[in-house]
Amino acid sequence: MPKGQGSQFRTALARCLPGPVLFPLIGLVVVCLAMVVASDAFLSVDNLVNIGRQVSINAIIAVGMTCVILSGGIDLSVGSVMALSGTLTAGLMVAGLPAPLAILLGLAAGLACGIANGFFVAYSKMPPIIVTLATMGIARGLALIYTGGYPIDGLPDWFEIFGRGHVLGLQMPIVVMLLVFAMAYVLLDRTAIGRYIYAIGGNEQATRLSGIRVSRYKLLVYAISGFTASIAGLVLTSRLMSGQPNAGISFELDAIAAVVMGGTSIAGGRGSIIGTLIGALMLGVLNNGLNMMGVSPYLQNVVKGAIILLAIYISRERNRIA
Repeated sequence: MPKGQGSQFRTALARCLPGPVLFPLIGLVVVCLAMVVASDAFLSVDNLVNIGRQVSINAIIAVGMTCVILSGGIDLSVGSVMALSGTLTAGLMVAGLPAPLAILLGLAAGLACGIANGFFVAYSKMPPIIVTLATMGIARGLALIYTGGYPIDGLPDWFEIFGRGHVLGLQMPIVVMLLVFAMAYVLLDRTAIGRYIYAIGGNEQATRLSGIRVSRYKLLVYAISGFTASIAGLVLTSRLMSGQPNAGISFELDAIAAVVMGGTSIAGGRGSIIGTLIGALMLGVLNNGLNMMGVSPYLQNVVKGAIILLAIYISRERNRIA
């Protein structure tokens, strides 16, 4: 095939390929059908609400993780940042600080951690996996030092609204999750900032040569990741009515799994925030269904790992063809 015609053929083939959301959506439908067959109680209202509540925290974290991975990075510190933000909020309220100020300072702590990650990655040119691995330990250590290793209890009764309240019949964690996803959708799909994030992940050098301040937007995505982790920490602390310094252990892995299962390329530059929501739902349905079936937690890890590998393989093959 002549060179020009070959290029046109590949372009046409790429356009004909299904979008990044289709495969995750098919996967979610298949998993749901399998769970319906395996358990009669799966479609009960109580169980579906329980799935939504369980998914919400991981999904909120996964929003920030999506932004980071789309830019070609990774953030391993989100679970620890969530714990630090939650314990700080709880501790400040118990100490007598006005609740709104305590919440703002807890959210600010997560944002500050994200900005620190972004600074070292974007301006010090350090590998993201090394930076966030270090800050994962730092944030967890600070949470343990602040609490002395013990949970912080005695939170005001009204604070449970963020984790147990209802709005228009929906549980508050689900409402918060939907609001976070809506804002992320607007940012990534309807603004120039979103286009720059995709461009950085697709080809950072070309993006820099086009005049885009790459470092600034790298800093932004890590700040978003830290902030969404702190929102998740607020919701979890409210749900437990306790600041837990050991909260969020391995949550970064679940967030990465949701992003990858949602069709976002682990190499960056390709993906969808809607796909991340589908991936988080798929992971939540899978966890819920396997628990209802009495599957061993050890075997559940094997199943989830195999599904993640399959999702990465499909994403790689699709990117190579496209």
